[in-house]
Amino acid sequence: MKITLISVGNTQDNYIKEGIVLFENRLKHYIGFETICINARIKKQTEIIQKESEGRLILDALEKVDFPVLLDVSGKQTDSAGFARFIQLGMNKGTRNLAFIIGGPYGFSAEVYSRVPERISLSAMTFSHQLIRLIFIEQLYRAFTIIRGEPYHHE
Repeated sequence: MKITLISVGNTQDNYIKEGIVLFENRLKHYIGFETICINARIKKQTEIIQKESEGRLILDALEKVDFPVLLDVSGKQTDSAGFARFIQLGMNKGTRNLAFIIGGPYGFSAEVYSRVPERISLSAMTFSHQLIRLIFIEQLYRAFTIIRGEPYHHE
């Protein structure tokens, strides 16, 4: 299985970039992992037009994905062990490419919501899109240590 993180926008803060690289390197020991950054930002667009522009690019990026999941505040909340079970279930089902999608500042377009019914919430709180990338990648690494029974995660 391969996991892809699709996110709108770039990570600009160096301390966040360093954390992302740290956990991406750790993930390489467990699974194929790829990040796709989508830039659809054009100045002076309305919220609706911005979401539609981003949505088209997100849907284009999903062409090779057989199981997409939105990271969305309205999604199902779970703990780290539950997230690990979700990943394990995907591997057990033979999922080839599992993709997690982080939307732009206004969320997802109606078309993305209609085409991607699976949703997970990392928190009821709001985080910057840069920071959520780091949080997600750390949780993904944590999930694999849980699956393997390694000592990173403590209950």
